[in-house]
Amino acid sequence: MRLESNPIPMRERTSMAWLQRGSIEVQDGALVLVDKDGIRTHLPVGGLACIFLEPGTSITHAAVALAAEVGCLIQWVGEGGVRLYSAGQPGGARSDRLLYQAKLALDDDLRIKVVRAMYRFRFREEPPARRSIDQLRGIEGVRVRTMYQLLARQYGVPWDSRKYDPKHFDSANVVNRCLSVANHCLYGLCEAAILAAGYAPAIGFLHTGKPLSFVYDIADLFKFETAVPIAFKVVAANKGDPQRETRWYCRNSFRKHKLLDRIIPTIEEILAAGGIPLPKAHEEAMPIAIPNEEQTGDAGHRT
Repeated sequence: MRLESNPIPMRERTSMAWLQRGSIEVQDGALVLVDKDGIRTHLPVGGLACIFLEPGTSITHAAVALAAEVGCLIQWVGEGGVRLYSAGQPGGARSDRLLYQAKLALDDDLRIKVVRAMYRFRFREEPPARRSIDQLRGIEGVRVRTMYQLLARQYGVPWDSRKYDPKHFDSANVVNRCLSVANHCLYGLCEAAILAAGYAPAIGFLHTGKPLSFVYDIADLFKFETAVPIAFKVVAANKGDPQRETRWYCRNSFRKHKLLDRIIPTIEEILAAGGIPLPKAHEEAMPIAIPNEEQTGDAGHRT
């Protein structure tokens, strides 16, 4: 029998865990990984932001239910975490935040305010005045390409350009493969935080038209202080399996930079630039039949 528990706020969690070659089950009320020899490894699911399941894993219905209950995002990925196949949705339980995000994205004047706030946060300076979103995207693209070149020079890594083909991952050079792995680590963490905060991963502002558009928006704010330098550092060190090393460094870097402390407050700060309040319930809306209990997790957790 499992004891009922409230989700732990995202800021108090460990970032992520990568699992492979085993069965994820619930035993004695706890999440465990059982390997081919029957050895059990207990997983602190309530204290994790997300779990990545690589090929060779299986998961029971009870395990998925437990992860959803405590607000831990499960993602099914390819080997090394280089492709995202599917993800659970334990968050998104706040309609007011979803409507708020949608209104900001649908109104051109509000959307440009949010995009300018993202630029300001990322580059620590005011964006050029009287520029459209397409123009800001172009300016950002030039700066990002320059940042890649500077990091390549800093770490002594040969650099041509950023190339990523999810269907032919191994065709890329080692630095591009490590960049893809590092980015996927960051995307997983950002998606877990977005869902925990009650927002939709698909409703983006700078990025649009993708299931994870808002994830890419938020990840870009932190990418060049965490994921990208890690990839270049791993390639420069040239030790062991570069993809595995990248994942290990990402986990430690995310903890060092306290990303889980920062992502949700940053989301709120960026969206607040639109200058509108969260919507209130309509006057004709039906009242809540069963009052919500006091919540200990984040706004988007389904408690």
